[in-house]
Amino acid sequence: MASITIRNLDDEVKDLLRRLAAENDRSMEEQARIMIRAAVDGQAPPTGRLDQIERALHDLTSLHGSTTPAIATAARISARGTLSGKRILLIIGGGIAAYKALDLIRRLRERGASVRVVMTPAAQEFVTTLSVGALSADHVFTDLFDRNDEHDVGHIRLSREADLLVVAPATADLMAKLANGHANDLASTVLIATDKPVLMAPAMNPRMWSHPATRRNRATLGKDGITFVGPARGEMAESNEAGEGRMAEPLAIVATVEALLDAGPKPLAGRKIVVTSGPTHEPIDPVRYIANRSSGKQGHAIAAALARLGADVRLVTGPVAIADPAGVKTTHVERAQEMRDAVEQLLPADAAVFVAAVADWRTENSAGEKIKKVAGEGPPVLRMVENPDILAGVGHHRQRPGLVVGFAAETQDLMRNAEAKLRKKGADLIVANDVSHESGIGPSGVMGGDRNRVRIVSKAGVEEWPEMTKDEVAARLAALIAERLKTIVV
Repeated sequence: MASITIRNLDDEVKDLLRRLAAENDRSMEEQARIMIRAAVDGQAPPTGRLDQIERALHDLTSLHGSTTPAIATAARISARGTLSGKRILLIIGGGIAAYKALDLIRRLRERGASVRVVMTPAAQEFVTTLSVGALSADHVFTDLFDRNDEHDVGHIRLSREADLLVVAPATADLMAKLANGHANDLASTVLIATDKPVLMAPAMNPRMWSHPATRRNRATLGKDGITFVGPARGEMAESNEAGEGRMAEPLAIVATVEALLDAGPKPLAGRKIVVTSGPTHEPIDPVRYIANRSSGKQGHAIAAALARLGADVRLVTGPVAIADPAGVKTTHVERAQEMRDAVEQLLPADAAVFVAAVADWRTENSAGEKIKKVAGEGPPVLRMVENPDILAGVGHHRQRPGLVVGFAAETQDLMRNAEAKLRKKGADLIVANDVSHESGIGPSGVMGGDRNRVRIVSKAGVEEWPEMTKDEVAARLAALIAERLKTIVV
């Protein structure tokens, strides 16, 4: 069997494959292998929402001799153009994070948006107008007094023709200008002149971000209706600098753009929903802890899906390596007791969804110093105590939400354990999933993977859902929660 050579594909097919691979953060070769494997198995592709993919699949599989009947099933997916027809005006500020704006342009255009770009003089010190113009496929605007651009009052036209203005990176200087009404260059003039929503992705040194002047400007802009995404914590470009100030990743910014421009129905508007996600880490000593394999992907996806339906979502998450979902207020915790306290502080709520894989036990007393091995002595004895049962605590709480949803991740006796959990915990629904290696879901299994197969357990019975991506599970569960809450008054 011949191997796939991507460069031999038609340009149209390569473009489709490139977009689909980028959407899923894979290489083109890996995406092609996954699609063909899905076709051979008679399944739908694991992810993806691109138009004309039937032809792409046909061409890809024809390289291997013939098209199987399963292709028809594998190709039944629709276009992802979540931003199709939307016009974005991107303002790139002057900071090292400007390089991320190049990827942001690509991600926005992949989703169907047209992108025009305004660059400050400082931004042009970090990335070139040539690169930005090539990626945006449009003229790059740089000068307030450009004779060609301003013959028809170009800054007003730019500010009004877009559906959304995105400032990324939003420097301390740009934030200060807008907060105080300054308009002495093209970027600040466009921001002052617009009547469209504005999204800012701040990026700056942690001390600049924490400076009282920046905090005042941030508060002022928030009151003026400006939406923010980030900044995140992490290492800075400067040596030995770390803290809050990193620009949000392009995909996180895109998710926020999608949420802001989503004109779909909002059945959860006005509803407050608490979601838990990720693992908990229970310390043994300063360098060791008890945990599990939860990645937080399912919980974060559910929080994002609920927010897209208009809910005021409060996410409490244990330590994870994924970004906070857009449009969600997130609290980060480490231990089960901290998660319990954070959840109870968020009550009352209309609904609560407990996705987090909370450690059942913790050490009775964690050591203050690293426990050292001692020659001739065996391993230390760890005395364990039970952690608080967060689901049961809220299920029987005096401020119990109107709808309580729990998760049961089991490796054996799935239904028996899920039904017992429904009775004991005071939940209305249990989302049961088999996390054993025998589940047949992906090489890494459900925990840490991108797919899931769940059953919805309630007093009325059991509803079995087919295998889906975790995003698809989240969207379907969010719709179910919205339907249930129609009849619940909290």
